[in-house]
Amino acid sequence: MKFVDEATISVGAGKGGNGCLSFRREKYIPRGGPDGGDGGDGGSLILQANDSINTLIDYRYQRHYRAQSGESGKGRNCTGAKGEDLTLQVPVGTAIFDIDTEEVLGDLTEIDQTLVVAQGGFHGLGNTRFKSSTNRSPRQTTKGSEGESRSVRLELKVLADVGLLGMPNAGKSTLIRAISAAKPKVANYPFTTLVPNLGVVRVQEHKSFVVADIPGLIKGAAEGAGLGIRFLKHLVRTRLLLHVVDMAPYDGSSPEESVREIVEELERFSPTLASRERWLVLNKLDLLPEDEREELCDRLVEALGFDVPVYRVSAIQAKGLDVLCRDIMIWIDDKAAAEAADESLAQAEFDIKTKMQEEARVKLEDYKNVRKARRAAGNEENDDEDGFDDDDNFDDGDVEVVYAP
Repeated sequence: MKFVDEATISVGAGKGGNGCLSFRREKYIPRGGPDGGDGGDGGSLILQANDSINTLIDYRYQRHYRAQSGESGKGRNCTGAKGEDLTLQVPVGTAIFDIDTEEVLGDLTEIDQTLVVAQGGFHGLGNTRFKSSTNRSPRQTTKGSEGESRSVRLELKVLADVGLLGMPNAGKSTLIRAISAAKPKVANYPFTTLVPNLGVVRVQEHKSFVVADIPGLIKGAAEGAGLGIRFLKHLVRTRLLLHVVDMAPYDGSSPEESVREIVEELERFSPTLASRERWLVLNKLDLLPEDEREELCDRLVEALGFDVPVYRVSAIQAKGLDVLCRDIMIWIDDKAAAEAADESLAQAEFDIKTKMQEEARVKLEDYKNVRKARRAAGNEENDDEDGFDDDDNFDDGDVEVVYAP
């Protein structure tokens, strides 16, 4: 199936049904009064994340979607049927943008997560709604409102823990084939990879992470050279970047210059992405003279001056990959533990604050009860001493009570 990561569609919600103008007409019941029912609400258009879909190709062929409109009301106080919602399935990791305003409408990053992109119209009111003691035969009704409509852009950003970054033919596809079950195309020429590939790396039982391989970058990618930077967005959700370096370029170029060019293009694309945790993976050591490998690697690391972990591997021979995968798994686990600890701390602070607010609320209620009891007993000599005014509110600005939400 062709990989499509962007699509533009037009969506529209259903119109609300109109209210009905009707009067009761039955034998032996003169002046039966109004009995026009309300219309039905229009259906909404909803997007839902589905893990069984991995491309937006369906939305390249059908661009217009509209939910069902509500039915108009009927006599005998019958309400019109509500229009059915239209739910569109999209891959997990899809971001939705309004084309006209460039507003981010939502980001579907969890399975079965939903987003209403076009709200259905509200139903119209029948004449029964307008009857009163002074208006016994109302002839007023309202029409249903139009549903929302907009043009939206769908952008798929793959969900992965680790992203591979590097020049074309650096060995990224070979690396992902060696550590996972993914089988991207591998050949001895640049730009073999034309679409992102995902692979699951199983380090041990119940321990795994997802790796994303994207097409290689070249100098000038920000201006559209090569495949441009279109696929860099797929690295936005990754936690860790592996910068794969070709230590034996086929064209004789300098590995140091290649690394700096990639970093420069990354910074031009997104400073936030460029500041993300990034490790160096020096690949294709099998093509270097055995007695010069260590020296060449040390020289490159020293010239770059990056304070990052460095791994020396040969993806084609699967050498050095076990240590790399193990360290990645440890880093991901530590990161998850730190995030969980931060979340627990925030929850504990919220619980303490909520408890203090509840205690303050209870104390305030106790004060009010004491005040009421004093009034009931006719003892109001020192009312001002308890800090309350005649309406049982604090009259001293130095005291503040915060209610729990």
